[in-house]
Amino acid sequence: MPHLATYVGLADHSEQTLADSFRAVAEGHAHVADVFHLCHTLAGWSDGHRDQLAPVVERYGEEDLEEPERLHAAGLAQAREGEIGLLRDLQDLHVLASLVQTTWMVIAQGAQGLRDRELLDIAHACSAETARQITWLDTRLKVAAPQALIVAP
Repeated sequence: MPHLATYVGLADHSEQTLADSFRAVAEGHAHVADVFHLCHTLAGWSDGHRDQLAPVVERYGEEDLEEPERLHAAGLAQAREGEIGLLRDLQDLHVLASLVQTTWMVIAQGAQGLRDRELLDIAHACSAETARQITWLDTRLKVAAPQALIVAP
């Protein structure tokens, strides 16, 4: 099942990239209390997804992919400054979280085809938490946008 291993690797690396990026944004915008605390919490969720995926990696293997690292732009390795920087950082997190979300969807489809109930349960649980990450990012983008786009610096 080499193609499943490709997506297991993509999920593992994408979740790591998302967790690291949440932490970078949290630290870069530590003066914004909700961003600091929630980004650390959401990073922990992605770490937990990787923990849940570990037995699947053991069972199916993991192909090493470059896509998540390519998406891990310099802006996510280090947060941008100011209100417009926060807005851009939140957008970048949203792109990464969307990659993770669609990856879990694909893995769930593969799990159904294989009749692998454990993998299907993991994919559904992780996908649901990723949806919550995206919902928070949507909300926080809506809050940050007026401040960044309308208010003079």
